[in-house]
This record gives sequence, C-alpha cells and structure tokens, in this order.
Amino acid sequence: MQEVIEKEEGLLQKEGISQELKSYATGTDAYRKLQQHLDQLPVGFPATKSGVEMRLLKRLFTPEEARIATYLSYSLESIKQIYARAKDTSIPIENLERILDAMFKKGTINFKKEGSEKKYGNALYVIGWYEQQVKALTSELFLDHAQFCQEGFASEMYLTRIPQLRVIPIEKSIIPEHHVSTYDELRWVVENSEGPICVTDCICRKGMDIVGSRCRRTQLRETCIYLGSLAQMYIDRGVGRPISRQGALEVLRKAEEDGLILEPQNAERPEVICCCCGDCCGILTMVKAFPRPVDFVATNHYAEVDPGLCTACGTCLKRCQMSARKLVNYVSTVNRDRCIGCGVCVPTCASGATRLSKKEKVTVPAKNSDSLYTEIMNKKNEMRQKGVQSRSLD
Repeated sequence: MQEVIEKEEGLLQKEGISQELKSYATGTDAYRKLQQHLDQLPVGFPATKSGVEMRLLKRLFTPEEARIATYLSYSLESIKQIYARAKDTSIPIENLERILDAMFKKGTINFKKEGSEKKYGNALYVIGWYEQQVKALTSELFLDHAQFCQEGFASEMYLTRIPQLRVIPIEKSIIPEHHVSTYDELRWVVENSEGPICVTDCICRKGMDIVGSRCRRTQLRETCIYLGSLAQMYIDRGVGRPISRQGALEVLRKAEEDGLILEPQNAERPEVICCCCGDCCGILTMVKAFPRPVDFVATNHYAEVDPGLCTACGTCLKRCQMSARKLVNYVSTVNRDRCIGCGVCVPTCASGATRLSKKEKVTVPAKNSDSLYTEIMNKKNEMRQKGVQSRSLD
C-alpha cells in the first residue's frame, strides 16, 4: 500500500494538484469520504467502532480509486457526466476512463455498455462489490466481511425492513390450490428472463471453505445465478460462467434436492437467484440470529402440520434451516415467528403431514431491480425525516 501511496503522490506533484487535494487522495481521508459516500446508497456502508469498513475499502480501492468513486452516483452515467463532476481533480478525461475501467475489472463498481457508450456507477456492498470478489476471495477479506456484518452491516441491511431477496417455495412444495402467482413461480422467472444467464460459486460457501468450515448442507458450490444486465457484467469480468435457461433450471433442481432455500431478488424480474443454506449464507445467518426472522424476510407462505398424520420421524427438524421446527408431545410443530415458507420440509415429509399454506396478506415484490432500490431509498429517507437515526433492529 505504501508503494501505491508514493506513486500517487508523485502523480499529484507532477499534475500540480493542491496540497489539500493531495492529502485527500493519498491519506485516510480518501477512504473515510468514500465510506460516507457509499453510506448514502439505498443499502449503505456504515462506519463501525473497530474501523473494519476502512480495512475493506483499503483492500479493494487504491487512494486514487477511492477518490474517483466519490464522484460516481448509484445510477449509471457516461464518462462525460462523471468528468463534469470530477474535473476539479485535474485528471484528464482519458485517465478517468482508464481508472474506471480498472475499477470495473476489480469488481468495485458497476458497468454497462450501451452501444459504443460506456456507463459506470457505484455498486452496493451487498449485493454488489463483495460478491464480485468471488474469484479473488481471501481468508482476510472473508473474515473482515464477517466482522463488518456483525458490527454494523446487518443492521443497515434490514433497517427499512425491505429485504433485497425474497423466499420462493421450492417447486416440489407447491400444490395447485396455492394459486401461486407468476412472480413466485421459479420456472417462469428463469424462462422469461431477459438477456444472458450465468452462474458463479456461492461466495459464502467459498469463504467458509477457505477458513476450514465446510458446509454441512451441500457439496454444491456453483449455486448463484445472475440474469440480464447483471449476468452480462459478471460474464464480461470473467467471474460468471454463461449457461442456458435449461442449465439454470438444472442448477436450481440440484439445489432443491439438497434442501437449499431459493432466494431470488425481491422483484418480479429478479437479476439474481441465490440458493442459500443456514450454515453459510451471510443473509440467512444474519436473519436467523433475530428473535423473529419472519419479520425480515419477504415470503408469502408458511409451513403447517396436520397432527393426525405426523409420525414424529424428525426429518423436518433436520431439513429446517431456520430452527422453526420442534417435536412437542411426539408431534412436529412450526414456530411461525421463525418459519420463512421455503417449503424445504414439505417433500421429505413421508407421512404427508407437512404442507405450505399461503398467508392472508400477500407481499407483492417490486417490478424490477431499480424499483426495489428506489423503494428502499424512499423508505430510508422517510425514516430520516421522522428522526430515525439509529440502525438498531430492536
């Protein structure tokens, strides 16, 4: 890092940039300003007492990149639009493009090419530039991420109670009388997706592998599916393997067989589908730690048991990844505060005692990714106006 800083200092002196800007670009100030900038996104990037968020930024951004990132917005913009905001830095526009391209290759910002025009924008931390590190993940980065989630990011993710992901019942748990809407039908989602599809390793399971704590639920690793423009970005960076729609459905079929929970983005047209477990998944393990996980999950179903059919075999207890099942007087019971309606327990219930029921109040997801994050941002602003300053989940 010191070599990088010395190189940046030389460039700044050569370009005749002010001492104040030099201090900003080469010192800790660059990273703190980036942290504060990213904290204004729909899902922010909070400061912590330990400063672990600064370690994360320093692992993935050079001081110059940290400075440039503060001139980006969450919406994708052209080089000219970004340069108009950053021209006071005295960086030539061609150098700005070079830096932004390098940042995209590192997976720290979003990118899209429309015709011949390049567009760039800030990425969220999760789901965003952390997942983009799946090919470059180290134990240090993974452990910093885990600490960051514990110290502040978990509260930030669930501040508005509008989750980025939702839970879809696995296909084998759905019966005709559920009248499942098309946005809850996984096959419809995949078959009607726009643009390319790709699959990547689950960064959560990969991280657990790296630190020597392998998943007890599955041997599968390629379980994160991206669709449309987000898939194209992963493919362009070489971190996503292109697959067909049938290939994506096969990935999901194997995930269902292993009892994984299917979590697409909380939108009718999701750009990502995660296959999660209670062992490794960062999002599920965060939710699992709450007293009432159901309050933080977008789901339209819950499991229930016919006590007359239950044989107390205990299979559902082993399959449940949210600790929502117990045997009481030799009958399986469901804790509705913890059940997230994934349906994983249904197909393996030999007696047919367990089934899914649909909630009376159905939650309809946002139309698309942009609508989802606009909804989250609007809710966040509304909370600020009401004086909600704390990220506490109490």
